[in-house]
Amino acid sequence: MFWIICAALTAAVGLAIMAPLMRAGGTAAQPAAAFDLRVYRDQLREVERDLERGVISAEDAARLRTEIGRKVLEADRRLSQATADGKDGRGLLALGVLALLLMAAVTLYLREGQPGRGDLPIAQRIAQSEQAYASRPSQAEAEARGPAPVEIPDDFAALIQQLRDAVARNPDDPQGLALLAQNELRLGNLAAAREAQQRLVDLRGEDAPPEDLVRLSALMVEAAGGLITREAEEVLARALGKDPSNPQARYMLGLLQLQNDRPDRAFPIWRRLLEEGPEDAPWIPPIRNAISDLAWLAGQPDYVPPAPMPGPDADALAAAEDLTPQQRQEMIAGMVAQLEGRLAQQGGTPEEWARLISSLVVIGNADHARDIWAEAQTRFAAQPEALETVRRAAAESGLAE
Repeated sequence: MFWIICAALTAAVGLAIMAPLMRAGGTAAQPAAAFDLRVYRDQLREVERDLERGVISAEDAARLRTEIGRKVLEADRRLSQATADGKDGRGLLALGVLALLLMAAVTLYLREGQPGRGDLPIAQRIAQSEQAYASRPSQAEAEARGPAPVEIPDDFAALIQQLRDAVARNPDDPQGLALLAQNELRLGNLAAAREAQQRLVDLRGEDAPPEDLVRLSALMVEAAGGLITREAEEVLARALGKDPSNPQARYMLGLLQLQNDRPDRAFPIWRRLLEEGPEDAPWIPPIRNAISDLAWLAGQPDYVPPAPMPGPDADALAAAEDLTPQQRQEMIAGMVAQLEGRLAQQGGTPEEWARLISSLVVIGNADHARDIWAEAQTRFAAQPEALETVRRAAAESGLAE
């Protein structure tokens, strides 16, 4: 079927190219001879008119007809030859252009395409993804292929060596290990940073907070050249076990699914992160840039990402520090009113409706929050998951059970 479609398209394109070039009505080689013929025919008609008016004699008219007739025959011969030559030239041009297009198309397909690859059903694609997932290299193998250590400037080499020596003298100091991991990362020593963070996590054992585990997993990924290895995934799972809502861990979990060609699993993870925000979170820009394509690959081409949530800029935050409590309350009320107005005019995600309800209760407008909760129940009645998100916010605010 694929080759039949290709042949049909090639034939259609070839006809489209050749038709205007082969058309006999072209004017590229005709104008001179055609113009001469029109002039000679006008002259013959003028001779007949002069003969009828008696301007010339019959003998002169016969002589002029003979002379003009010879010119007509010669012009007609030239016109026929020019037309034939033009057709031949246009035909060769059409064939040349078509041949070049065909050669370019075949060359491009052989270079960029996969001629020998058969159809790939979804079940086979999933099986290949599972195989790629299971055959990932280990952390050590990935680090061996990862970026090489960078050269440390002399000014920093002595300082980082002092820090390394201090940590070596006191290996059970969590603050020293955290500082070492941070500075090794700043210098580009990814493997050394990962090793220091690993020692910190091992030191804290089961009491290691999820933030330390997420940081260790991220360092493992960077040291492995961006690949989430089995070991990095295990650390990530520990972090999510301690804090299932950790956004950075969830972002990396979505990235893991993408690396293994499972956009159907990555999309709901990243979609939820994007809808939760905040807009200035470091994981939001890459998600927002990829979410439309990811939705299409996941089989949800109609998905429309939420509009960026406007928030106070740095100047506004700085100015808020100098405000009185009453002025600060008025500023917050203005932001809440802005959010409510946007939701009323443009709609919004369940998370935004939940945020509005919580904010109204915080600023002491619980009665209006109840009205918003009632409106949300109507708006999201056909979307149980969305309604549950808003209901949780209403319950936390004391408006629902």
